[in-house]
Amino acid sequence: MGTALSIEALRPEDWPAVRSIYLEGIATGNATFELSPPDWETWDAGHLSAPRIVGRSESGDVMGWAALSAVSGRCVYAGVAEVSIYVSELARGRGVGRQLLTRLIANSENNGIWTLQAGIFPENVPSIALHERAGFRIVGKRERLGQMNGRWRDVILMERRSAIAGQ
Repeated sequence: MGTALSIEALRPEDWPAVRSIYLEGIATGNATFELSPPDWETWDAGHLSAPRIVGRSESGDVMGWAALSAVSGRCVYAGVAEVSIYVSELARGRGVGRQLLTRLIANSENNGIWTLQAGIFPENVPSIALHERAGFRIVGKRERLGQMNGRWRDVILMERRSAIAGQ
């Protein structure tokens, strides 16, 4: 079952809704090492200016968001970015993540990104499956990468290489 979405550029005024969805992800314990969301200025500085998108319902509510972060400041990695994608609790399992990730991939290629990577906790099976359906492959498991609430966590490293950008 799918949800009709309007996918648009994420704007600063979307931050309260984006932050709320990010908080929902944090609450699962399987979305990020972060324990609280940053303020807008910190989040904005940590993500590429494009692409960053939101999916809006017909009523205009933000149902999910996706953005990219640079993996390195070195120029040789200018076309490599890390994916962040979060879907509202109310919209999970309804195709919102698929629509956002599909658009994020297309927009990233239009912006010269040739490799997308994602670090996902092994327990986040739906996110791993979403990324696999979008053409990502598992390239490894980073064991005991970091501690969260006193517990070591592994991270599955996934990657998608563009057939368009960087050729």
